[in-house]
Formats: sequence, C-alpha cells, structure tokens
Amino acid sequence: MTHVGAPGSGAQVDVLVDGYADDRVAGTVSVVRDGEAVVVVDPGMVSHRSVILEPLAALGIRPEQVTDVVFSHHHPDHTLHAALFENARFHDHWAIYQGDEWIDRPADGFDVSEHVHLLATPGHTEQDISTVVDTAEGVVVLTHVWWNAEGPAEDPLGEDSDKLHASRAAVLQLQPVLVVPGHGPAFRPGADTPR
Repeated sequence: MTHVGAPGSGAQVDVLVDGYADDRVAGTVSVVRDGEAVVVVDPGMVSHRSVILEPLAALGIRPEQVTDVVFSHHHPDHTLHAALFENARFHDHWAIYQGDEWIDRPADGFDVSEHVHLLATPGHTEQDISTVVDTAEGVVVLTHVWWNAEGPAEDPLGEDSDKLHASRAAVLQLQPVLVVPGHGPAFRPGADTPR
C-alpha cells in the first residue's frame, strides 16, 4: 500500500488498490485522511469489495466513517462500489450528492476539506476531475489524465486529446511529488512522464 503524509501536518494519502486495465479492469482506489475528513477516491470495479474494505480496516477506517467520495468520472470502473459508503457526500464534476440532496456547484477549485481540492481535468471524458491533496511531503494528485506511469501517450478511450494534454500540463504545473493514476501504481512524475 502506497502511503504519503503524516498525521497533524496536511493530509495523508493511502492507495488501497493499484488499478489495472488489461484483459480485466480495476480502477485505482485511494483514501485521503484530512482532519475529520475521510475521503475515498474512485471506489470502482475490483475483484471483490473486500479488496477495498480490508485495507481500509487495516487503517482503522470503517465504511460508515467515510465522509466523502470523489468520482474522477462516471465510468463504472471508478464508481461501482460507491454504495459501500452510506454516510458520505459524493462529489463529481458538477454537484455534491447526499441522501436526497443534489447541490449544484462546479468542481474546479472546490475544497472537499482543508487540504483536499478538486481540479477540472477533462480529456478522458469531458467531466473528469482530479483530487489534489496537500501533504507534508508535497502535492499528491489522484487523476485519470494518466492510466498509469506510461500514459499511454494518447488515451485510447479519451474524448478530447487536446484537452487531455492541457489537463496533464495543469497537473504537472502543480509540481506533484506523486501522481495516483486511474489504472496503475502511484508514480513520481519526471521528464519521461507523457505530457
């Protein structure tokens, strides 16, 4: 499990599931702890829900303690297990949902908590958002502008290549110490990171 951050100084990020997309598919699933906020990002397709719940339990987090869930976009491989978190607010590109409330708001620039912010990053879909986390070690970005560390250079399922490359540039401009991609292990961006 990838871990970034320390208690009491910014947020902490733990990658619960390293996603993959080959003959099977699973989205990368992460949890961010920031004070009272417990934020799960992209609780989507995995081989079994225990693949999400067991690492959460190892961190001392019960599903009912999750305060927020962020969807990078609305494909099932990033949303399928959202119902595990019955007390959470759910965030996407244009609203917050909780119970029977639908609160319109643009995601870009929205603060989920003190150290967790949303950033519009279209390209894979028009509605893609990234989760930007300020940790003691630096900025961590959870995003689908890369499937994995290799990119791919051009998203084979992307809706708009120009917007994708602009979104990648916006993410890299934040100088993240770590990128958590949609379908692979976290990586440290460098000169070979597809732009």
